[in-house]
Amino acid sequence: MKVRVITTGSKAKAVQVVNYFKYKTIVLKHIGSAHDSKELGELKLLAYEWIKNYVGELSLFPDENPNNLLLINHSSFLGIKYRLFYDTVYRLIDILGLAELPSLLNDLVIIRIFEPASKLRSLDLLEQFFGVKHNRKTYYKIAPKCIELKNDVEKKIIRFVESEYDFNYDLLFYDVTTLYFETFEEDELRKNGFSKDNKSQQPQILVALMVSKEGFPVSYEVFAGNTFEGHTIIPTITKFIEKNKVKTFTVVADAAMISTENIEQLIQNKISYIVGARLGNVLSALLDQIDRSIIREDRKSIRIKTDNGYLICSYSSIRYRKDKYEMEKQIEKAKLVVEKPSKGKKLKFTQLKDTKISLNEALIDKNRKLLGIKGYYTNLQENEANNEMIIDRYHELYRIEQAFRISKNDLQTRPIFHFKEEPIKLHMLICFIALVISKHIELKTGISIKKFIDESKKNVDGEIHNQVTDRILTINAKTTSKMNELILKLFPPH
Repeated sequence: MKVRVITTGSKAKAVQVVNYFKYKTIVLKHIGSAHDSKELGELKLLAYEWIKNYVGELSLFPDENPNNLLLINHSSFLGIKYRLFYDTVYRLIDILGLAELPSLLNDLVIIRIFEPASKLRSLDLLEQFFGVKHNRKTYYKIAPKCIELKNDVEKKIIRFVESEYDFNYDLLFYDVTTLYFETFEEDELRKNGFSKDNKSQQPQILVALMVSKEGFPVSYEVFAGNTFEGHTIIPTITKFIEKNKVKTFTVVADAAMISTENIEQLIQNKISYIVGARLGNVLSALLDQIDRSIIREDRKSIRIKTDNGYLICSYSSIRYRKDKYEMEKQIEKAKLVVEKPSKGKKLKFTQLKDTKISLNEALIDKNRKLLGIKGYYTNLQENEANNEMIIDRYHELYRIEQAFRISKNDLQTRPIFHFKEEPIKLHMLICFIALVISKHIELKTGISIKKFIDESKKNVDGEIHNQVTDRILTINAKTTSKMNELILKLFPPH
């Protein structure tokens, strides 16, 4: 195989790669025509590069690479890939023990974190951003099987959080949220109900989530959209305890979860609880006892035995000023309605007697007694957890709110565009695994998942098509120092 230069009819120099066989000259590749010595030199180099690539033999010189010579005029830029992000998250999936799951499921988790989209668009984005190809038929084929993996996924995640975060089941935070659908048609799972997204006209599902004291998600359940949230806590927790053979367990939940029936079942199942108390609903005798007993100084608290367990009340001057401001604002609005009655207009501090609207002085007096006071119910004895510990534990409930915020905003769990139960449950499984990984990244790096993704996007691989060798050359950008720091935090040396 030789490089041949011939003169064309236009006096240009044509560069060709030829082979001589049985006294015949066979042109294997016409490289191009040069009109000056500089062009001629470039074309000869391209010809030699083409020969190396065509022959495919190992060079005598180890540093020699047929793609080392890259001429801009004979190359095209194909785009960029974010392989560092992909590889980093896949390492985390492996550490979590989830690498054995179907690769398509894990890839859908990765793209859900990186750029949330519909499942079919996610397949396109996987190829666009990471160079990972999946067939649409594969998704439809594995979807039913993936739903059955929920219990296995949760077990692996709990094993991970036990070893990584010393999780011992002693404290779990529980809450629910609603996820609406872009449709107005209901079925057995998608039901209209009280919406936390202000989408009451659209069907929804109810999702219960449990997180550790670090805010790490450990379990979730899906309920029909019209389920009352107070009816979810007992079946979710008892199922979790039975599945994981838990012996000691304390659940922290907000006031919406408390009812006499729930309290009785929690006690029957030997489950310790810390839940918010709606003091506005307590009986007059108990309210008077709180009013007489409470010391209105910051961090002062009292403990009263009730049918719902111990009621712990604490006072805060900051809360007092906030409650007082809001109450006075509501009273002013009520006075305006009393002075100028408006049909159908009923406010918190108004009452209707014989078609006449008046101020509800009894309710105003009741609310004045409760200014600055917050209540909590628990069945933990004082020697197990004092008042201050109960209050501090309840205030950590914000961790589950953070988890929901990540889920809804960063991972865009809602709205849901699926219309059948299987895809809906698969969507929730993908979002749950994505939430687990996102939370782990946040806990280890100390930055939000959004900032982590932004930093990851600064680390790209460029792809260039070498038109001479017809190969794709990947050029890796130097990893930023910040990204190196984050990776070191995620994968510290032993």
